Amino acid sequence: MSENKPQDPKLNTTQADVAANVEAVMKKFDRESNVRIWTGVPKIVVSCVLVLFSLFCLYVTLFANFLEQVRLSSFLGLVIIMGFLTFPVKKGYVKENYMPWYDIVLMVAGAAAFFYFTFNAQEIVAMRPKMLLAPKYTVIAVVGIVVLSELCRRSVGLPVLCVALFFLAYTFIISKQTLPMAARQLFFTTTGVLGTPINACSKFIVVFTIFGAFLERTGVSDFFINLANSITGRFAGGPAKVAVISSALCGMVSGSSVGNTVTTGSVTIPMMKETGYKPEFAGAVEAAASTGGQIMPPIMGAAAFLMAEIVGVPYSDIIVRAILPAVLYFLGIFIAVHLEAKKLGLKGIDRNLLPRMRSLIKQTYMLMPLIILIYLVSTNSRTMQFSAAIAIIATIVVGVINNIVDYFATSKKSGESASAGGALSAAVGARGGFTAKSIFDALESGGRSCITVAVACGMAGIITGCLTITGLASQMINGIVSLTQSPALQGVPGLALLLGLLLTMLCCIVLGMGVPTTATYCIMAATCAPILTKMGVPVLAAHFFVFYYGIVADITPPVALAAYAGAAIAKGKPMQTGVTATRLAIGAFIIPFVFAASPALLFIDTVWYEVILIAITATIGMFGVAAGLSGYLLVNMNILERLLLIGGGLALIIPGTLTDFIGLGLIALGVVLQLPRRKKATA
Repeated sequence: MSENKPQDPKLNTTQADVAANVEAVMKKFDRESNVRIWTGVPKIVVSCVLVLFSLFCLYVTLFANFLEQVRLSSFLGLVIIMGFLTFPVKKGYVKENYMPWYDIVLMVAGAAAFFYFTFNAQEIVAMRPKMLLAPKYTVIAVVGIVVLSELCRRSVGLPVLCVALFFLAYTFIISKQTLPMAARQLFFTTTGVLGTPINACSKFIVVFTIFGAFLERTGVSDFFINLANSITGRFAGGPAKVAVISSALCGMVSGSSVGNTVTTGSVTIPMMKETGYKPEFAGAVEAAASTGGQIMPPIMGAAAFLMAEIVGVPYSDIIVRAILPAVLYFLGIFIAVHLEAKKLGLKGIDRNLLPRMRSLIKQTYMLMPLIILIYLVSTNSRTMQFSAAIAIIATIVVGVINNIVDYFATSKKSGESASAGGALSAAVGARGGFTAKSIFDALESGGRSCITVAVACGMAGIITGCLTITGLASQMINGIVSLTQSPALQGVPGLALLLGLLLTMLCCIVLGMGVPTTATYCIMAATCAPILTKMGVPVLAAHFFVFYYGIVADITPPVALAAYAGAAIAKGKPMQTGVTATRLAIGAFIIPFVFAASPALLFIDTVWYEVILIAITATIGMFGVAAGLSGYLLVNMNILERLLLIGGGLALIIPGTLTDFIGLGLIALGVVLQLPRRKKATA
C-alpha cells in the first residue's frame, strides 16, 4: 500500500536508482547474488527447475515416507544441478545464456554420484562395510565430495572450503585414514555429508526459506517499515529507530545479515543521513540491527533449526529461551541510537510524512501467517515443517486479501463501481499485486535461497564427519579441559571457564568472517560447544553461545560483510562503519558470557519471579552500557562517568543480588556526577 510509505521530497532518488544500488551492493558483498544471467527460454527453464525443486521439497517434507538416505541424497543431487545452473565459475561472469562445457560435466558427474546413491540406497545400506571399499564406490564418493566442494567455493566462499580441506588433510595425513575408508564414511553414511546438518536443512530450513520468500511477496517488509515509521519516526533521530525496529522484524524473515541490510537499508539509511546522522553511523545502525534479525524470535536464522535438531529440544523451546537475550540486544542498539540523536540534537521526521497508524491497523491481517506459525510451533500441535506449510497457505490468503483491499481502495478514490468486470485483475496487474506469478516467483526465490544453505550444511557434514572418523573432537575436548583444570587456573574461581569462553568466542568470530551463520554454527557445535559443556556450561547455553558469536562475525572487522554493505549504501568508510556497528551491537558480545556463566538469562533452572527481576536489572544494565559507550547521557560524559556506567551496566546484566546492588550504585553515581553540569548547561 504505497500511500503509507513516507515520502521525503528532499530525497531525489527514484525507485530505479534504489533498485540498481541495491543490486550492485548485493553483488559486491553477497556471494549468493553473483549468479549466471539467463534470459528468454533458458531463464524460463532454470526458473521452472527451481520451482519444481521447491515443490519437491514441500512434498517430501510433508507427505513422502522415503528412506532417509533416499531423501537426503536426492535432495543434494538436485542442489548440485541447481547450484551449477545458478553460480558461475567466478564472480563477475556476465555472459548471457552460456554455461561452459566443464560446468556441464561437473554438474552431471556430481548429480549422478548422489542420484546413484538415491536409486541404490536399499542395496548400499544393506551392504557390509568391506563391500563399500570397492573401487566403484570410492570413485562415486570422491566425485560427489569434490563437486560439492567446488560448488561450495562458488556459492558459499573459500573460508568454509579451507576449513573442510584442513580437516580432510588431517584425516589422511595425520590420522592416516585410507581414501576408500574415509570416502565411504563421509559419503555413504549419515555421519558425513548426509549428517545432521543436511538432514535439518532438508526437513526444516528449506520449508521455512520458502515461507520467507512467500512472506516477502505479500509486502510484509513494507508493512514492517511503515509500522516502525508510525511508532518512532517522529521522535528524536526517528529514522535510526525505524531502522532498528524494521530490521529486527524483517531480519527474522530474511535470515541473511547482508540481504536484510541492503533491503531495508536502501530505505532507512538515506532517511538517517537526511536527519543528520553521519554515513558511518547510519550504515552501522542498519548493519547491527539487520544482523540481530537472526537471533530475533519467532523466526530466527536457519542455524536455530539446526540447534533444535542437534540439542534435541522442540523449536518452541529455542524461541522462548532466545526472547530475553534478543530483547536486550535490540534495546542496547535502540538506546545508543536515541542517545546519539540527543547528543547531535537531531529531530524526527515530519508527522505529515509518516504513515497513519489508523491505516496500518487495518492492515494487521498481514501478520496472520506469522501468528498462525507462532501458535502452531509454540503449542507443538504440528511438526515444524507442517506448521510452515500451513503458514505458506495463510500467506497466499493474505496476498489475495491484499489484492481485494487494494482494489476497493482504488475504486473508492476513483469513483469506480466495485463490481466492474475485470477491474480487480486489472488493478492487481497494474499494482504488481499478489498473483499466480507471485506464487511462481516465491517458489523460485525459495529454491534459489536454499542452494547456499544446503551446500554449507553439506560441507559442515564433511567437517563433522572428519572429526568423528579421526576422534579429533574428543582429543580437542580432553586437551582444553585438561588445560583449564591446571592448578594455576583452578586457583582463581571462574578463570578456567572465562578462558574457555574467550577461546571459543575467538574461534567463532574468526571462522564466521565471510561464512554463512549456518555453516559456522555446525562446525562450532561439533567442536567448541562440547568443550563448554564439559566445563559445566548447560548444553543449551553452550549452543546459544556459539550461535551468537557466529552471527556477530558479520559486523566484526576486518571482514564485516553486513557493515561493509551498509557502508556502501551510506557512502561511508567501511572499516569505521564496522567498528561503529561492533560498538552498537556490544550486547551480542556481552550477553553470551552472561548466560554461559549464569543460564538464568535463558530461563534455565529458574522461576518466574527471578526471570522478572533478571529482565528488569538486565534492561537497566544495557542502558548503562549503551550510555557509557556512546559517551552521552544528560550531558557529554568524561572518562570516569563512562567507566562507572559501563561497569554498573555489566554488573546489572550479570544475574545476582550482590552484582545488582553494585551495578545500581555505580550507575547512580555516574548520573549524580552529571547533574551539576546538566543544571549549568540548562541555565
